[in-house]
Amino acid sequence: MFRRFLRTDDDVSALVMRLTLGVVFFPHGAQKALGWFGGPGASATIQGFAKMGLPPVVTVLIMAAELGGSLLLILGLLTRLAAFGIGCVMAGALFLVHAKVGFFMNWAGMQKGEGYEYHILALGLAIAVLIKGGGALSVDRALTRDDRGTVAMPAVPRM
Repeated sequence: MFRRFLRTDDDVSALVMRLTLGVVFFPHGAQKALGWFGGPGASATIQGFAKMGLPPVVTVLIMAAELGGSLLLILGLLTRLAAFGIGCVMAGALFLVHAKVGFFMNWAGMQKGEGYEYHILALGLAIAVLIKGGGALSVDRALTRDDRGTVAMPAVPRM
């Protein structure tokens, strides 16, 4: 069962999707959890999300999904689990925060908050990765491929 969860083919498009999602989410997770890239860090993120009504345990799961999930995606390790976590974060953000703002991002500064177009793109990408798996150059592929250099023994003729 676990092997089936990791199984993926040598698909380059899955590699591109996985790396795109991982590279985009790494800075978001690092902002929240580590305070990198001008972010608030873990304690301030927990406090800020508490003001929105989210319990600390949910905020920790969000940070783990974004930071840990992005690293797993970049490596292609437990790819489907990482994509599921990021997909859940995006669905939650879409429905709990951004749906009320509207579709478009706030490029011109004319609306109160950011719309959900980015969240739909990220959610769609997460679902695609969830379906395809890690693809080419993933640890998942290395762990589950059947052609790991094993040499078949020649058949012994029966007498």
